[in-house]
Amino acid sequence: MRLIPALLLAVTPFAAFAAGSDDTEPPKPTETSQTCKNGQVWDDKIRACVNPEESRLDDDARFRAVRELAWAGRPADARRVLAAMHEGDSDRVMTYDAFTLRISGRIEDGLARYEQAISANPANILARSYYGQALVLQGEYGMAREQLAAIDNRESWAWRALNHAIETGETANY
Repeated sequence: MRLIPALLLAVTPFAAFAAGSDDTEPPKPTETSQTCKNGQVWDDKIRACVNPEESRLDDDARFRAVRELAWAGRPADARRVLAAMHEGDSDRVMTYDAFTLRISGRIEDGLARYEQAISANPANILARSYYGQALVLQGEYGMAREQLAAIDNRESWAWRALNHAIETGETANY
């Protein structure tokens, strides 16, 4: 049994979208995933790859790089960028930490981080979708359906991806 109590799912009101309007759509490839190596991030201002710790980068730029690298199948590089973020354990950091753990094969560690992200922000539909997909990988379809019901937005990528995983057993690992 996972740690998120069913009671939390039943009594918490859920917003339709996670923080950030683009969080539920796949990122478009940029120079970060196409040119940069070893967890570096493209800096548009100087038109070069830079280390993610570079002070010119803000956390939003780092977050975009984390998403892009994770979706490009480069979880180790995404984790390097996550480690450079200044916002601490925000729900968006925990969501992508969990995602990179999951796609690295560390599913149980990923599940725990998704639970932390959802506890921090129950309206984080991206965390709920990825958490539900990880539950599908564990054969926990009932719990995955609880996450689907909590998303409550059939138009979102998060809902569609989790629904697809429940129906087919295929998760979004990109």
